[in-house]
Amino acid sequence: MANTVWNIDPTHSEIGFKVKHMMFTNVSGKFNDFTSTIVNDGVAFETSEVSFAAKVASIDTNNTDRDNHLRSADFFDVEKYENLEFKSTTIEKKSDNDYVITGMLTIKDVTKEVSFKAEYSGLLTDPWGNTKIGLSLEGKINRKEFGLTWNASLETGGVLVGEDIKLFAEVQFAKA
Repeated sequence: MANTVWNIDPTHSEIGFKVKHMMFTNVSGKFNDFTSTIVNDGVAFETSEVSFAAKVASIDTNNTDRDNHLRSADFFDVEKYENLEFKSTTIEKKSDNDYVITGMLTIKDVTKEVSFKAEYSGLLTDPWGNTKIGLSLEGKINRKEFGLTWNASLETGGVLVGEDIKLFAEVQFAKA
């Protein structure tokens, strides 16, 4: 059977993250420039291969100074590392619509295996006749494991930026 290719619909998708700030509140951000494809046999979602890339310079936390700092060598070093990338290695079905997508995530020059909980919404046809797939994803990484080690100590104790990054995505894919 021929493979089916699905391309992300960026106008109906969001790729984001949350991180603790000053150890008690979350700061949210997202990437505004990204691509992703799913290739599968058109039958079972667990046969899919998922790939994703985000232009790190497109990071947006709704604060220009913070975004520029995140783009600097202290964090993502966008002058040397243009993209962060993910490529799935396995997709495991847990229940009707719940899956675990495992793959290799590369940030800067570090590649590590990560897993995401995924809720697969199945197939639907939109009002314009396009066949779509919907996914909700969530996961967590330790930023220091990917070379994002900058931090500042607080006078009251603790640090400015948490180590754990919560990742999430609400995405739609259209059949190519």
